[in-house]
Amino acid sequence: MRMAKARQPVTDNTPPREARPFSEVDAWRSVGGGWHPLFGGFRTAGFSFEWHDFDCLQELDWARSFHPGSVELCLNLQGNAVLRDGTRRVTVAPRTFAFYYQGEPPLLAVRNAGERHQFITVEFSCEFLERHFEKTVNDLLPLVSAVVRNDSPRSQIGVPEPLHTTLAQLIESLRHPPVFAPAQAVWFQCKALELAAQLFFRPAAGELFCTRQQRAALERVERARAVLREKFNSPPSLEELGREVGCSPYYLSRTFSQETGMTIQQYLRQIRMERAAELLRTGRGNVTEVALEVGYNSLSHFSAAFHQTFGCCPGLYPLKTQTQRAAEAG
Repeated sequence: MRMAKARQPVTDNTPPREARPFSEVDAWRSVGGGWHPLFGGFRTAGFSFEWHDFDCLQELDWARSFHPGSVELCLNLQGNAVLRDGTRRVTVAPRTFAFYYQGEPPLLAVRNAGERHQFITVEFSCEFLERHFEKTVNDLLPLVSAVVRNDSPRSQIGVPEPLHTTLAQLIESLRHPPVFAPAQAVWFQCKALELAAQLFFRPAAGELFCTRQQRAALERVERARAVLREKFNSPPSLEELGREVGCSPYYLSRTFSQETGMTIQQYLRQIRMERAAELLRTGRGNVTEVALEVGYNSLSHFSAAFHQTFGCCPGLYPLKTQTQRAAEAG
């Protein structure tokens, strides 16, 4: 999945939360264009979607953006965050999702310094959740059930879980809705309810075998993706990858294609090209050095793959890097 290219470094010099009234705009002022509301309004629609893409130079007080009396879902692609509710400390790692309730006392949450952060947040008002899930309150996870029952004054944090393939694919559609503008209000509300239906309900007793089997397949695919992201410059063979995730190479290959829409080799090339583009964009190596860094011993093979992915030769990408612009300015 191709990410946004533009992002801004963060220096969080805003005053403490206690010194000013709540304002989410103020909370994200330090990231500039790195915070981008996608749709909705917490007070008007009862839900909102927001996209975040920024580099943290200093630790960022993330909790300043949490609406009081809200359940917020974070679909976390990159960057580590830590949340505290007074009794528990929870880490939200890359490629996980977590949800939390901002009650009393307020949550403490920070985004780590020295990291790139990419994530989507979905904010749900208590009224929105009550309106749609009051009749199924007994089937909800304890945190959400307490909010719907209106008996959850204390801040709470759910247990983070892996960001499985379906959610990862959903993130891209949220950033680029596949419907015309007049239909987006209906489309986004459906997506808010779809996420709540997928993530806020507890499994029924005697969960169907096919559902458990599908979940196990998704978990294997996600573990395989994690291994490939970690070892993309020297990837394991299909047999080794199968052993690492606990299934046969044939089953892994077939399941991977079904769940991601691409073969393992296509996925591997995608993450190699994304890494190569990042290195070239930031001026951290010439074409030969970048090719070796992402696991290509043949410069011609690297150039062909890069051209097929981005439509230009690696030597021309980007047309001017930050290093080149600085050299010209000097």
